[in-house]
Amino acid sequence: MAIIDGKAISAQIRSEIKAEAEALTAKGVRPGLAVILVGTDPASQIYVRNKQKACEEVGFYSDTYTLAETTTEKELLDLIEILNLRKDIHGILVQSPVPKHINPDTVINAILPEKDVDCFHPENVGKLMTGNPRFLPCTPAGVVELIKRSGVDISGKECVVVGRSNIVGKPQAIMLLAENGTVTVCHSRTKNLAEVTRRADILVVAIGKSEFITGDMVKPGAVVLDVGMNRNSEGKLTGDVNFAEVSEIASLITPVPGGVGPMTITMLLQNTITAAKAAL
Repeated sequence: MAIIDGKAISAQIRSEIKAEAEALTAKGVRPGLAVILVGTDPASQIYVRNKQKACEEVGFYSDTYTLAETTTEKELLDLIEILNLRKDIHGILVQSPVPKHINPDTVINAILPEKDVDCFHPENVGKLMTGNPRFLPCTPAGVVELIKRSGVDISGKECVVVGRSNIVGKPQAIMLLAENGTVTVCHSRTKNLAEVTRRADILVVAIGKSEFITGDMVKPGAVVLDVGMNRNSEGKLTGDVNFAEVSEIASLITPVPGGVGPMTITMLLQNTITAAKAAL
């Protein structure tokens, strides 16, 4: 068993992004990212701070807008409209979750598809689905990079994705298909889940249940990617995979923390670079 070091791979990709950002800035286009946070969710505040730090690290221009919990949907949409028109902003991200009185779909649809660096806009999701992506969804793209940069060829492999969310599960399946994997998607209604997961050469787990995947559910020698971020009863950060058990069986596995997590913001930076290049 070997551990896939998400921090090291993320650092490597960020150094590549930094070099690209310097080259673009020399041509007069400094990549710019605007992040909007509505409300005071503590986890969201940490994410936003990390995004700011990451932008500084790679030489991007970044703007952060912290809006009150009571901000109306119209006020948020007005701000997005201003950012849509700004030439120095190539990516716009509204940190989720937004307060209950704001419709997240309305917010996603308001961001110009060319600036939707989260890849949530229906136009960008459609482009991904039809094999002509403008951007790649950040977490699934991070997972694919971890697999490839660990020397694993996805082509022809049995890939099982546990979870069918719009943010990870569904786009993950599409991206593994694009790499010529044979893909099965499992979810809460899947019968005999362990039978299906045991077929996987590559197992991606994103269900939000602490240590749900146990050793007896994994094929010996499988590559296991744990997208989960949970707190167990002692308040310790855990993934969706029982690391102690599965690490005995898998050939490669991502830890939590330090696996998939660092890649999400890195791929957001990659999408911002893509958007800035398109603006040249």
